[in-house]
Amino acid sequence: MNAPATINSGNRSDDLAPRKASPLRLTLRIVRWTTYIAAAITLLMVFHAAPPPVISTSPQAAARVEQKVEAVEQAVASGQSATLRLDQTELNSYLASHLDISPAAAATPRSSTAAPADPNPAHATPLGTSTEQVEQVRSSVRDVKVELIEDRVRAYVVFDFHGKDMTLQLEGRLAARNGYLRFEPVSGQIGSLPIPQSTLQTAVEKMMDSPENREKLKLPAEITGLRIENGELLATYR
Repeated sequence: MNAPATINSGNRSDDLAPRKASPLRLTLRIVRWTTYIAAAITLLMVFHAAPPPVISTSPQAAARVEQKVEAVEQAVASGQSATLRLDQTELNSYLASHLDISPAAAATPRSSTAAPADPNPAHATPLGTSTEQVEQVRSSVRDVKVELIEDRVRAYVVFDFHGKDMTLQLEGRLAARNGYLRFEPVSGQIGSLPIPQSTLQTAVEKMMDSPENREKLKLPAEITGLRIENGELLATYR
């Protein structure tokens, strides 16, 4: 009678031993988790609102702007050249008194007398009528502050993104070129995340050169120059 076959336990233990990860698989795993971590950090920085600049405003400063504008208009009407000078307080006071961007206004429901929607889908745009577009943009902006720094302007904007306040900061130089407002960006950031210079430059150029925005950036015919100088906004009228 033949002896029963024996099981080679050594070979079985070798089969059950954990396989070592190959260098390629280990590298791909590290890259994948690094990408996840980088994406999480990026989102945290984007939604981390930058603190607002401390800027003073007053009704008296806004009134001074009105007086300065009136004096410039009178000079231009009489055939004289004039320069409008606004400091940081005057500019922000004027914006605060003329821009309807308060959260209360944004939360106000639309009036029942709003223009009806176009029944023809071919004429509709993704945001509806032009009036509705303006209302949506206005309601999404929560705050605007402008800093005048030497020869540059820095805009701080708080806007609503699906119920979450986000901040956008843009810094650059203003100019008047061929009757249009031009902005040359120097730096920018969304939340606490800096925007790469090449990306920022491309985005601003596309925005300013697009047909739908170009006419909005057209300056009054009387303005021949616009710049920031020694922390003041200077607009030259002729």
